[in-house]
Amino acid sequence: MNYRRLKDLPEDLKPRERLHQHGPENLSTKEILAILLRTGSRGENVLELSERILTETGGLTGLARLSVDELKQVHGIGPAKAAQVKAALEIGKRSVCADPMSRPVINTPSDAADLVMEEMRKLDREHFRIIHLSTRNNVLGISPVSVGSLNSSIVHPRECFKDAIRRNTNTIILLHNHPSGDPSPSREDLDITKRLAEGGKILGIEVLDHIIIGDKKYVSLKEQGII
Repeated sequence: MNYRRLKDLPEDLKPRERLHQHGPENLSTKEILAILLRTGSRGENVLELSERILTETGGLTGLARLSVDELKQVHGIGPAKAAQVKAALEIGKRSVCADPMSRPVINTPSDAADLVMEEMRKLDREHFRIIHLSTRNNVLGISPVSVGSLNSSIVHPRECFKDAIRRNTNTIILLHNHPSGDPSPSREDLDITKRLAEGGKILGIEVLDHIIIGDKKYVSLKEQGII
């Protein structure tokens, strides 16, 4: 039976009641999102709305990539729902960073690649990011730098190191993806790597590596002896 209204659902199928009975870890992503959204839209209850949103945005990873303005463009999400969803996602991000013991440790290029592979390999444009590391190689955070073609007019040293200085970062790892799926470095990749490594030496912030993300594969310029 298709229940148009959430209140018409049997008690054991309502997301909020299921959370109380079974715990949040046993709920589907659709059910958790439904609890955040609280109400559906015209013609669909909140579970149906949640399922459609996840399908249209590419799941939780895709949803996290959307800005508040982009989220408001999704049918059925207004300013209030967009704010609720983005606030919940931000709490999740901050909770990971709040406990130093829970922060990932980067010991190898594959550690860094694994950290971002599932998200970045699916992006349809080039995204340039910085991983910030502590003196013990714990991840302090990942900062977006630019979106678009990778070249010197977009990736400025001041943008790369601004957040590193603010975070008191010890070392950084450069990251960007190739939407083609082939992570082979281009001449522009090599040029910007050299430029940023030189800038890091001046600032006392070492560039440990530049990792290029392809489709389920990566290239480490450190492993290739370029850094």
